[in-house]
Amino acid sequence: MQVVRSIFFDPLLPWAMLWSLAAVSLVLIAIAVRGGLSGWWLRGIALSLLLVAVANPSTQIEEREALSDLVLLVVDESASQSIDIRPAQTAEAIARVEEEIAALGNVGLRMFHVEDSDGNRGTLLMKALADAIASEPRTRVAGVILVSDGQLHDIDHLPELPAPMHVLLTGQDDDWDRRLLIRNAPAFAIIDEPVTLTLKVEDQGAVPASLPETADIDISLDGGAPDRFRVPVGQDVELSVTLRHGGMNVIQFTLPEHSGELTTRNNAAVVQINGVRDRLRVLLVSGQPHAGERTWRNLLKSDASVDLVHFTILRPPEKQDGVPVNELSLIAFPTRELFLDKVGEFDLIIFDRYKLRGIMPAIYLDSIRRHVEGGGALLVAAGPDFATAESIYHSPLAEILPATPSGLVHEFAYLPKVTRIGQRHPVTEGLDPVKDAATRAEQSWGRWLRQIDVAAKGDGHTLMEGLDDAPLLVIDRVGEGRVALLASDHAWLWSRGFEGGGPQLELLRRLAHWMMKEPDLEEEALTAISEGLTMTITRRTIRDEIGDVEIIGPDGEVVLLQLEEVGPGRYSANWQAPGEGLYRLREGDRESVAALGPAALKEFAATIASDSLLADPVANTRGGVHKVAEGVPDIRRVRQGQVASGRGWIGITPREAYLTADIRVSPLLPAWIMLLLASLLMIGTWFWEGRR
Repeated sequence: MQVVRSIFFDPLLPWAMLWSLAAVSLVLIAIAVRGGLSGWWLRGIALSLLLVAVANPSTQIEEREALSDLVLLVVDESASQSIDIRPAQTAEAIARVEEEIAALGNVGLRMFHVEDSDGNRGTLLMKALADAIASEPRTRVAGVILVSDGQLHDIDHLPELPAPMHVLLTGQDDDWDRRLLIRNAPAFAIIDEPVTLTLKVEDQGAVPASLPETADIDISLDGGAPDRFRVPVGQDVELSVTLRHGGMNVIQFTLPEHSGELTTRNNAAVVQINGVRDRLRVLLVSGQPHAGERTWRNLLKSDASVDLVHFTILRPPEKQDGVPVNELSLIAFPTRELFLDKVGEFDLIIFDRYKLRGIMPAIYLDSIRRHVEGGGALLVAAGPDFATAESIYHSPLAEILPATPSGLVHEFAYLPKVTRIGQRHPVTEGLDPVKDAATRAEQSWGRWLRQIDVAAKGDGHTLMEGLDDAPLLVIDRVGEGRVALLASDHAWLWSRGFEGGGPQLELLRRLAHWMMKEPDLEEEALTAISEGLTMTITRRTIRDEIGDVEIIGPDGEVVLLQLEEVGPGRYSANWQAPGEGLYRLREGDRESVAALGPAALKEFAATIASDSLLADPVANTRGGVHKVAEGVPDIRRVRQGQVASGRGWIGITPREAYLTADIRVSPLLPAWIMLLLASLLMIGTWFWEGRR
């Protein structure tokens, strides 16, 4: 326990008034001296005592308890510190520092650990240091020691340091590493068109002279068989990749491992590119003007990704009304150009109430059939003519149409409804009328007034039914393409709000995009969405049940996961992956891939130990950088402001911090003694001057 005594003043009057009284006293004494009063000095002493009494001098006795100094040890335990011999070096440095601090005496050690940051932000060493300083009294911090490889990513957030900072650098002088960098990769790309990616192979550290100046890169798409390319080292290289399907495409780049390489964690990178179609081209052929024609046109024109070519046959060849040809403002229907020369350019062909009128010969319709079988799409919106002898069904298209007309047309009001399989199919999923939550009343669609009687055939799926449960919307796959038949031309009643209307826009939009192979509308799909190491796996199917999903990890280990039904045709489950990498999923004939973790870990962008980022901050505090491979330095005390590092040693500055245990305050002299002394001096002055 240390006792400290001090004197301080607590004036009874403001200091300004006290100094004013002192000035007046000096003036009075000066007058006394000038007037020849012999007792002026006694008067001065009396006035001084009175002023001191007003200043109220007090004594303070403070009992202090000395506190130990603190050394903050911040240990980097990020991913780059786990490679090669760095874990052993880190353990050696910690043990040596603990031993040295214990030998100093009256010095405490506070240890803080830095792990990998969330969101691939790298090593946040300065944030950990700032938190460490904030957690302890700055007046007790005598030194800061960092155990790290020097690869940090927040040097701009260096806190103000109250004491010398030292770095114990892990790693070795002969470390070297080869890494793969993805310089540029688009988030979106057009299907079946080459997309250019820029990458670079880079060597770091003490690279062996025998290492070749070229490197092999394996590139695989969606976990398939890799293609190998040879590229120069240290240069940006452009590679072209062609996406095969819409939706997310996972591209993995891999470098082969070389003997003596520091780590292979940066030898691979994963890029995810969303495959999209170029502007979708749709050909809409209306057999004749009718109320529903505008419905199709408005739907397709409202989609910015669709290029629509629309023809309406206003004047069939058999029409003879005597109008001179040179006075007609109509153009001839370009059948040959559309259905022979350019039919392959259209992603979707729609026949809206079209019938055979001699405009298109069978060879043109057969061209459409071949186009659909090769990957195109055909949608027939049937009107009454579909049930007649002029029906488009009586053409080569009959081979691919999903339903056969019976020749009957029903002109009765009926309510369209979604079938059981339609409730599971993405085109009509969730479109059923539901009960209103407030009134609990059944919300109903508006009725349609016409239906062409058809019978589904082949492997087609009936998604909607109409009058007497007859097929209303039938879809099918033909070869590589898709076909659909809507057995009514009254969908437009919903858009007009007839009897409350219905989801006409959403139904037709989904139908058109399913036919154009929109990935989100596939009825059989296995997808995975990842967040960190958590994967949400979803299986969509029109089957009644599914099996377990096989998850094949980067190391080849297989895990079986059972999905739970979360809705009609939808099964889902969350799965926590053991680590980052590329995972393959399989259920039945469905396969998918998912990349967990960032495309390239920031932690392994630079793996060679270096003091380049920490050298200046360390020098500004007069600290030092010492390599653990050359031995952990001793720790000694140095005075504030002196150099705190030398050959084989580092220094901490004693802070002499203390905790006040007790404070006692008392007047220097009682006030009555001050007044008594001043009075005696005044009386003595009178006696002195009276005798003279």
